[in-house]
Amino acid sequence: MRRLGAAALLLAAFAVQAAPEATEPAPVAPALPGTPVMSLLNESGLLRPLGASVAAIQSLRDSVRDTASDLVMQAMNFLGVPYRFGGNTEESGFDCSGFTRHIFENSVGLVLPRRAEEQARSAGLLDINRTELKPGDLVFFNTMKRAFSHVGIYVGDGKFIHAPRTGAAVRIEDMRQSYWASRFDGARRADLSAAATPRPATATR
Repeated sequence: MRRLGAAALLLAAFAVQAAPEATEPAPVAPALPGTPVMSLLNESGLLRPLGASVAAIQSLRDSVRDTASDLVMQAMNFLGVPYRFGGNTEESGFDCSGFTRHIFENSVGLVLPRRAEEQARSAGLLDINRTELKPGDLVFFNTMKRAFSHVGIYVGDGKFIHAPRTGAAVRIEDMRQSYWASRFDGARRADLSAAATPRPATATR
């Protein structure tokens, strides 16, 4: 049911785009993140109303694969969870680095450092050029006039999922919007193939 709820949120976001706010962009429609979501939409009959072309559907289906697909799907399950400074669980809410740490630990068994800047400098994470981004990569931004002060997870098609700020909730946004493009600080990739056996998430909604 959580996956159906996540898919419904994705479908709603796909259909509606709000205008950006003056100080921070509003969430925008995400691309559907890959095979699990595509299968879910097909099974529930929700894909047909989108009127997507075969090529577009294939592109969406191929955007996430293997372990990265599971990681992104885990992240999608928490869309709408409120932001809370210092939070690192669904019950408490998430801040940006608490969210990424929770997702990596519970989906692929990789324990990241607690703070965003520590995650950016974590040994074993590969520095990735923006042109080489793949779903599951960590993306970092300078949102507080210091390097690596914000972090999210790349989901494909230029978009990332994150816990934005106080008063907001976990959502998907477009890195190509001027707010995020001007603050992009770099990206990191974990060796997911070498990560521990994934553990199922215990939180439910």
